[in-house]
Amino acid sequence: MAIKIYRPTSAGRRNMSVSTFDEVTRTKPERSLLAPLKKSAGRNNRGVVTTRHRGGGHKRRYRIIDFRRDKFGVAGKIESIEYDPNRSARIALVVYTDGDRRYILAAQGLQVGDAVMSGPTADIRLGNTLPIRNIPLGTVVHNIEIYPGRGGQLVRSAGLGAQLLAKEGTMAQVRLPSGEVRYVDMNCLATIGSVSNSDHGNIKLGKAGRKRWLGIRPGTRGVAMDPGSHPHGGGEGRSPIGMKAPKTPWGKPALGKKTRRNKRTEKFIVRRGGKA
Repeated sequence: MAIKIYRPTSAGRRNMSVSTFDEVTRTKPERSLLAPLKKSAGRNNRGVVTTRHRGGGHKRRYRIIDFRRDKFGVAGKIESIEYDPNRSARIALVVYTDGDRRYILAAQGLQVGDAVMSGPTADIRLGNTLPIRNIPLGTVVHNIEIYPGRGGQLVRSAGLGAQLLAKEGTMAQVRLPSGEVRYVDMNCLATIGSVSNSDHGNIKLGKAGRKRWLGIRPGTRGVAMDPGSHPHGGGEGRSPIGMKAPKTPWGKPALGKKTRRNKRTEKFIVRRGGKA
């Protein structure tokens, strides 16, 4: 994948960059694998905003992705690499020998005509999906299941890859892109390779309007508000945050405060990711 940088013909064009979409081989999606996608604008079933800064954006249709990769022992062939507006990664259309068509996450380096397969007997090859117990140590994988049969839930964004570090009994240690080392059941499936579109993080939107096309509305800084609207607000002139820790609009600690509360799965984390 390559990135195209525009000439600065206007303030919005200056520093704007887009993907060249060189790897995309088909512009129209497979109609049988499309579903309608209704916008919620960040509101729940009562119309109350539960996620701020959402709304608007271009109309999209959802591509039905096969995260389970449960078509075991049936050979498939990559028919096309396509753009998906609902995710950062590219997707690949697979045609199986029995005529079935499915979308999968495209692995980095996967090309039209490549063969893919799922199941315990599949080869250790780019785009193939196998149980973790059958994958050699040190292999880079993506689309990892947390529970067997549920479908891949970890490592699905553009350019990401996790590494298989060790196998102990029925569990394997996997190092995630965040640096977290986590136990995963060895019966869980994972796909060989890293996720496609690795340059996604280098793209610069360039102007506010392009953010709106993505359905993201503006956010106002707390220090620009009055004290009744935000804990950071108020003061004469420009004022610092001026408290022990930065706060959310509702007075809870923010910016670095750990929010994970799941004692049931705490035992599966060997080492925390990020700065921890």
